[in-house]
Amino acid sequence: MRWFARRLVFYVFALWVALTINFLLPRMMPGSPIDGILQHLTPAQLAANPGIVKTYEALVGGGNNSIWQDYITYLSRIVHLDFGVSTSHYPAPVSQVIGQTLPYSIFLVGVAFFLSFLIGTGIGMFAAWRRGGAVDNILVPTFMALSAFPAFFTALLGLYFLGLKAGWFPIQHAYDNGLSPGFNWEFLSSAFRHAQLPILVILAAYTGGWMLNMRTVMINTIGEDYVTMAHAKGLSDRRVMTWYAGRNAILPPLNGFAALFASAVGGLVFIEYIFSYPGAGLTLQQAVLGNDYALAQALLVVLSVCVIVANLLMDVLNLILDPRLRTG
Repeated sequence: MRWFARRLVFYVFALWVALTINFLLPRMMPGSPIDGILQHLTPAQLAANPGIVKTYEALVGGGNNSIWQDYITYLSRIVHLDFGVSTSHYPAPVSQVIGQTLPYSIFLVGVAFFLSFLIGTGIGMFAAWRRGGAVDNILVPTFMALSAFPAFFTALLGLYFLGLKAGWFPIQHAYDNGLSPGFNWEFLSSAFRHAQLPILVILAAYTGGWMLNMRTVMINTIGEDYVTMAHAKGLSDRRVMTWYAGRNAILPPLNGFAALFASAVGGLVFIEYIFSYPGAGLTLQQAVLGNDYALAQALLVVLSVCVIVANLLMDVLNLILDPRLRTG
C-alpha cells in the first residue's frame, strides 16, 4: 500500500502544478487579461452586474492586488467551484456552461478510449499468440497504419469519405436539429448516432498503440516458464492465453495509459472542432479565441483533473492485477 500512497501524493502534486500553470497562463500573455474580457461586455451588461470586474480581476488578474493575493483567491475559488461568469455565454456562470458541454466529451472520449483499449489489447494478445496468422498479418498493420496519421487528419478523412460521400453518419453537431437535450429515446438515439463517427475516428487513431504494446509484451511473456507449466498441466489454450500470459502482459501497456489518454484529451479539441461537436474541446477553442479567460481556465482545470483521475483509476487497477505492488 505504500506504493499506492506514493502515487496518490504524486497526483496531488501534479494537480497543484496543473492549477498553478493554469493560473499563470493569462498573466504570461501580452496586455492585461481583464481588458480582453471587458471588451466583450456592453455598458448595459457592466451596469447590470457591477461586481463582474472585481470577479474577473480575482480570477485572471488585472487589479491592484499582488500576484500572491490573486493566487490565494484563485485557489479558494477553485476549491469552492466558483469559476465566475462566462463572457462568451453571458450571463451564464462558467459552471453551467461546463455542465452543458462536458458530458458530451466524457461520453465521446470515455466510450472511444475504453473500446480502443479492449480492441487493441484483445487483438494484440491474439496476434502474438497466433503469430503469422491472418490477424497478425492483416489487422495489426492496418491499425498501425491508421494510428500513424494525426487524429485531426483521420477525422477529416472520416468526415469526407464516410460522412459526405457515403452518407453513413451525420457530419456535425451532437444531435438532430429541433431536438432538446433530455433523457428520452429520441434524443439519446440521435446523440448516439452523431457520436458514432467521432468515436470511430478516436478508435482508428489510438487502437494501434494499444495493439502494438500488447503484442510486443505478449510475445515475451509467452516464453516464460509459468506459461510452459500451464500448458504442461493440460489447460486450454484460451485459459493459458488470457489468465496466464495475457494477465501479466497487460501490465506494461497499462503503465502507458497516461501518455495515450493525455494525447486523446489533447486531440479532442481538433476532433470536436472538425465535427462541430459541442463538447469541452470545442468550447475551449471558442473560449480561447473569444478571450473568455474564466471559461478557458475552468475547462483546462477540468480536463487536467479528468486526466489525473483516469490515471489514478489505472493505478488502482494495476494494484489489483499485480500482487507484487500490494506487498510494497
